Amino acid sequence: MTYLNINKKLWKDELAATYRLAWPLILVQLLHTSLGATDVIMMGWLGPKYIAAGGAASSFYFTITVFGMGTVGAVAPLIAQAIGAKDYTAVRRSLRQGIWVAILLACVSLLILLQSNFIFGVFNQKPETIILAGSYLDYAAWSVFPTMLLVAFRSFLSAHNDTKVILYITILSFFLNMIGNYGLMFGNFGLPKLELVGAGIATTAVQFASTGLLILYTLLKKHYRHYEILVRFWRPDWQKFFEIFKIGGPIGFTIMSEVGLFSAAYFLMGLLSIEEVAGHAIALQIASITFMLPFGLSFATTVRVGLAQGQGSKQGVYYAGWVSIILAFMLMLLTCILFIAFPNQLVALFLDPSLSSNKLPIALAVSYLAIAAAFQLFDGVQVACAGALRGLSDTKVPMLFAFISYWVVGMPISYLLAFEFELRGVGVWIGLASGLAFAAIILLIRFINREKYGLVKPVNYDN
Repeated sequence: MTYLNINKKLWKDELAATYRLAWPLILVQLLHTSLGATDVIMMGWLGPKYIAAGGAASSFYFTITVFGMGTVGAVAPLIAQAIGAKDYTAVRRSLRQGIWVAILLACVSLLILLQSNFIFGVFNQKPETIILAGSYLDYAAWSVFPTMLLVAFRSFLSAHNDTKVILYITILSFFLNMIGNYGLMFGNFGLPKLELVGAGIATTAVQFASTGLLILYTLLKKHYRHYEILVRFWRPDWQKFFEIFKIGGPIGFTIMSEVGLFSAAYFLMGLLSIEEVAGHAIALQIASITFMLPFGLSFATTVRVGLAQGQGSKQGVYYAGWVSIILAFMLMLLTCILFIAFPNQLVALFLDPSLSSNKLPIALAVSYLAIAAAFQLFDGVQVACAGALRGLSDTKVPMLFAFISYWVVGMPISYLLAFEFELRGVGVWIGLASGLAFAAIILLIRFINREKYGLVKPVNYDN
């Protein structure tokens, strides 16, 4: 096929376009994750039991909310395809109904999060962990409303290549969260010392503030006024509402399958010891930060592939997809080297190595990071491929792939190695790596064979 011929100019053009769109989104994801990392770091200042409970609570929060975030994230490819096809009415409809979906799923997520004490008890977690985790989630859970709405408006702005404002607001949020934690967790600035409760309050307050600013920007910017986003907002548009669920539901389940695997790993660690939970929390937080590099890139991938799909350009889909996959691989190669070269320095950001009570959690975290270094490359490839497939509105089969990879492959390996072969936490992490590797391979194969599976629009072959 002639449109697949190597063309240096097209490669450079796509690389430049992807870079312009992706770098603010990558920084946004890094900063957004750093909000949670700041919480975990400061929890570590309180002691290992706090970082164990807080890390488990944060992971549980993300596991529950990520389905809604992924579902609402369908707004991005829908708007990108509508812009590519110059269907501006569909742009407005997608954002409006994305807001509806965000509010509905936030209500569902809140009800589940407020039952954390019961759920943690079902999985036989330590009583102290249950109490501390619940104290954080009772307040942090309310942030689901601004979090879901943020995804809808971020998707709208990303599809319009207007991402710098998202970055600026996220930077502001990072510093506000750090100040709020410092005051409310430790009793500084004349505030009460609330420990994990303070972290939960700060998280919710900052999320409401940042989302409010982003919504105001979108509604007040002259360039977007012709969309009349909130005009007749309460008028139902069931076709678009269910289209978002049709496309976004599988996206949510796909991401939830991966995140759920890591959250379930917390419960497995909880059956071992507090020290292993603490070590796991630290290693996972570090790996989560580096994962934001390809994850932020994947949002740009979805938009770039979606635009090409909307234009009916097979060539555009090819270049947009492969540029992102290669970039993701290179980014994670750097983080792999970082994990191997400086594991002790990274872990020391969370726990003071001079304290004898921290020796074991630190040693465990370092051993887990060694395995995390190995799966960095697989993690980058799988999320880039998933982003490219979302741009083609291909979500159902990747959802099935995710379930198989993480729950048929990853979780059984984690359990068997940890408990039957007595590798404990190391066995859990080997299982996580196995699931990610399997996902990367089968998603890459699907993207390579996208035309064979009829995923690309059969029009404008010369574009």
